[in-house]
Amino acid sequence: MEAKLIKTEEEYTNALHRIDELFDVTPDSKEFNEVELLIALVELYEQQHYKIEAPDPIDAIKFRMEQMGVKRVDMAKFFGTRGRVSEILNRQRQLTLTMIKKLHKEFGIPAESLLA
Repeated sequence: MEAKLIKTEEEYTNALHRIDELFDVTPDSKEFNEVELLIALVELYEQQHYKIEAPDPIDAIKFRMEQMGVKRVDMAKFFGTRGRVSEILNRQRQLTLTMIKKLHKEFGIPAESLLA
């Protein structure tokens, strides 16, 4: 396969099929270099055409709470009071920098997601 930028959906689909064909090649082979290049080209195409936006901060918090089995009442240690928890999770109050730092540290939520 000729190495070139992927510009169309058809080229993108063809590159994905070729990657599937080469999936189990050995690292020292010529095909391995081809698959590495194709993966880089596919990633570039996806960055340009399939951008993934950062999640809403409150949605990210609620998602992580659900994943970890954390209840609203447990969030008071991050937000201060139960009333503040309600205000934050109902989007009536903004997150503070202190809250963002605690959530990032304790829940592993990317700070970029919380700052949006």
